[in-house]
Amino acid sequence: MIRYAKPTTIDEALALLGEGAWRILAGGTDFYPAQGSKPFRDNVLDINGLVSLRGIAETGSHWVIGARTTWTDVVRHPLPTAFDALKQAAREVGSPQIQNVASVAGNLCNASPAADGVPGLLVLDAEVELRSAAATRHLPLSEFILGNRRTALQPGEMVTAIRVPKTAGTSAFVKLGARRYLVISIAMVAARLVVENGLVAEAAVAVGSCSAVARRLGDVEAALRGLPVDAGLADAVQSAPMGELSPIADVRGSAEYRLDAVREIVARAVLAAASMPADDKVAA
Repeated sequence: MIRYAKPTTIDEALALLGEGAWRILAGGTDFYPAQGSKPFRDNVLDINGLVSLRGIAETGSHWVIGARTTWTDVVRHPLPTAFDALKQAAREVGSPQIQNVASVAGNLCNASPAADGVPGLLVLDAEVELRSAAATRHLPLSEFILGNRRTALQPGEMVTAIRVPKTAGTSAFVKLGARRYLVISIAMVAARLVVENGLVAEAAVAVGSCSAVARRLGDVEAALRGLPVDAGLADAVQSAPMGELSPIADVRGSAEYRLDAVREIVARAVLAAASMPADDKVAA
């Protein structure tokens, strides 16, 4: 017999998860389309009754985004400028109707290479809070998503929050798709810069849709650090290695096109994070 449960407390949800295998239902914006016309064959754990998992809280060291927090919640919450890329990405997650119900944690657990929210969280050094009835653990986001549709969730665990350390800087997000709205990314980039005395003191750059999981670009970040904030930032991006990327060819674009395009939109995102207008030569 297929079971359906809608717990009202986290402890109740974790107890149920400890009893056997469940598919967790949050916003449902990916859950139902993936099911299609197939009959349900898995137990369904509906967590939409867990009110405590929705919202954004500030602690002394972190911003804590509850697992059921929606993308509209992210857009509306007053957050530092380092979160600008995440807010821009939030506006790209489907339509406003989707953003109103789709959860941040669901976007991560779905583990799509084209998940719009992942690059913006990677440049914030986000970590995922995982709870079971027995323990709580925290994993860097880069270690949580293991591959296409694969995560580090263990039996009996659920994501309860995303934790973002308080960090400085400004950020920007650039997405390339076949059209402006309601489109899966061909490539997307988030960039965060900390500028001190006119120089880049810290750089974080992440790319999605160009590898099995979104990746930080370590060589690009190293090339940007110490540079003056001027048009030379784009030149540094154009010449830096991007060995972390391994795009596939699909209906949205060839691997070669993705590699060419992503270098351009990395440059655009970096200039936007530095509050500099993109030159005509740097265009997605």
